[in-house]
Amino acid sequence: MARTGIFHHVGTFLLFAAAILLLITTISAPVINDIGILKVTLANRSNIRHSAVTFGTFGHCVLDVAPVNTDQDFCTKNHVGYNPANIMAGIDHTTFNSASTDSTKALTRVMILHPIACGLAFIAFLMALGAGVCGAIFAAMVSAVTWLITLVVMACDFALFGIIKNHVNRDGSGSHAYYSVGMWTTLAAMICLFFGTFVVLFTCFSSRMHRNDRRNVKAADAGYAAGPTTTRRHFWQRRSRY
Repeated sequence: MARTGIFHHVGTFLLFAAAILLLITTISAPVINDIGILKVTLANRSNIRHSAVTFGTFGHCVLDVAPVNTDQDFCTKNHVGYNPANIMAGIDHTTFNSASTDSTKALTRVMILHPIACGLAFIAFLMALGAGVCGAIFAAMVSAVTWLITLVVMACDFALFGIIKNHVNRDGSGSHAYYSVGMWTTLAAMICLFFGTFVVLFTCFSSRMHRNDRRNVKAADAGYAAGPTTTRRHFWQRRSRY
């Protein structure tokens, strides 16, 4: 891929960037307390205490909890699926109807796709790193599947935490919810995968075209070097001189 090497490296870098971005979302709260997909600053926030709730892939954390002279965070254990509506109802008495509670609880199980997409993006990066034609084709295929998975989980994230965000901000409790780092890294990863897939696939077919062109040129040069060819005829096909 000599003629398309730069573009291929760009596509490979995009796949690597997508894997790192999805990793950040995967290790959000409760793995890393302050990284969340949704963050809620609580009404008791002050200059001394910065109380907040971070919702991540495998649970949530309550940051900077009482007493005031300590800096403590409370985090749940890592597990697939939790109930963010009940969590906010218990912390600041935000009201949710049963449909919102059930929907958000079910959608948290879809977030298991975050680490799956992260792993697939890294596999696509390793395949593209070899720079071979076959490797590039498989890398583009895996990247396309990863993009679809990331698109699905991102849509579920926006739906899930959009419900929580709207209820918290409209409840009048004084708490404020907003999308945090984990949401935007998922969005950025989806964009990187989209362009990375097409760049790697384009360089693959472009390299193949250049290879065929070089073969045709070599064949033509070999024909000119050998000179014109003559066909030997059998003795009965030869014309008599007399």
